[in-house]
Amino acid sequence: MSKITNKDLLDAGVHFGHLTRKWDPRMAPYIFMEKNGIHIIDLNKTLNSLEEASNAVRSIVRSGRKVMFVATKKQARAIVSEEAQRLNMPFVTERWLGGMLTNFATMRKSLKKLAGIDKLMKDESFKVLAKRERLMKTREKAKLERLLGGITDLTRLPAALFVIDVKREHIAVAEAKKLNIPVFALCDTNSDPTQVDFAIPGNDDAFKSIEIITKAFGKAIEEGLSSRKEDKEQKERERAEEEKKAVDQATDKQDA
Repeated sequence: MSKITNKDLLDAGVHFGHLTRKWDPRMAPYIFMEKNGIHIIDLNKTLNSLEEASNAVRSIVRSGRKVMFVATKKQARAIVSEEAQRLNMPFVTERWLGGMLTNFATMRKSLKKLAGIDKLMKDESFKVLAKRERLMKTREKAKLERLLGGITDLTRLPAALFVIDVKREHIAVAEAKKLNIPVFALCDTNSDPTQVDFAIPGNDDAFKSIEIITKAFGKAIEEGLSSRKEDKEQKERERAEEEKKAVDQATDKQDA
């Protein structure tokens, strides 16, 4: 995806806010005008905010840490889970379980339970269990997978959150704030942008708007991952050169 322009955002309907009577006054700096009772978002502000957020997330990912994607509204689930999986990042698209961040130890127990059931179901002993017991285990696994499937590889707290709809995901935002985890979020005109660290003003209800912002954010993560890979390769080259140099010096001493 090449650099996003105002026209790209316009075509995706990113500029459409909520009805003026449903607005949050704290979004005023990001509103361009009012038209037919609807607030229109300033797309120049969206582009600037997106660039700022992209620079920050590149730096986070380059250091080797994870960004958790959070979007439980229907029109955002598919695109957000798809992008998170593509980037091998954790995601929550079903329901935010209270304490997912603030009570991470308990969450890890649930993940271990899921791994345990998965291991049991692959074992021969599972076949000899009573039919009712097998059914209960299968249902439990399905429920845990639905709720925790996107965070099975998460061994420690994420370094940041990417959120679609701050109002809807207020519990996730509050938990991140409590733990000083930076939050990047697509904020509509009915949101409070002061609740997050990097507010990207835009329509958080339309699929196309969510898609263009999520993919642009994902591209920044991809660039961060690429830079991390280059850094590691550079360090390996330097290490190999140092080892070769040490071997050459040792050989020279022996020859002398």
